[in-house]
Amino acid sequence: MIEEDAVVPTPDGPMPTAVFRPDGDEPFPPVIFYMDAPGIRPELYEMSREIAAAGYLVVLPDLYHRFGKVSFDPETMGRPERAEMLAVMDRLSNAMVMRDTGGLLDWLKGRADARPGPVGCVGHCMSGQFVLTAAATYPAEFAAVAAFYGTRMVTDKPDSPHLLADKVKAELYLGFAEEDQHVPDNVVPDLRAALDAAGVTYGLEVWAGTRHGFAFPRRWCYDRAAAEKAQAILLDLFARRLTP
Repeated sequence: MIEEDAVVPTPDGPMPTAVFRPDGDEPFPPVIFYMDAPGIRPELYEMSREIAAAGYLVVLPDLYHRFGKVSFDPETMGRPERAEMLAVMDRLSNAMVMRDTGGLLDWLKGRADARPGPVGCVGHCMSGQFVLTAAATYPAEFAAVAAFYGTRMVTDKPDSPHLLADKVKAELYLGFAEEDQHVPDNVVPDLRAALDAAGVTYGLEVWAGTRHGFAFPRRWCYDRAAAEKAQAILLDLFARRLTP
């Protein structure tokens, strides 16, 4: 495994980005791993390595770069830290992340180890909104897009991601937890209706017996069986849509 720390130019300034890929000289299909609300931390590095080991160039951008060096530890976070995390998360808009995504896509085109062609992405929690918006904003680039227990995918705001469903060309996989206080009851049916109306190719499941955050190995809610199944679904999606 080859790992490096890179800095990606974006319209909002330089964005620190961790890069992971297998050994070897050939180019690999690129995958963007969008972070969740706590930000960049070892847990996300571990998950990025697992994807890269399957044959992908995985980039993990620090979406909080415009706010300084911001990161939280979900294992030790108390009420003050949680309030601070939510405040930072609320400052991060879909438009900001799309500018970051455009910078990443341009930067990937200049890397010899990134295979030209379709790009994949995955997001958890906070980044559910970002992966769906990215698929709609850059439909010519993204071919495989996944979100697990994604939040803010259906809102009453003008930039609600579900309103962009008719622009999506990628195949989507959306996996939700059965118990999730961050996902209102209307989200799954509204999202299904929007994707069906737009003719999007997608899979959408609510995973019985799981809680929000079930795929994170260091969380109290970690469900090993569900996490392993989620990883298998993700890698199958990438294999079908990103590799020749």
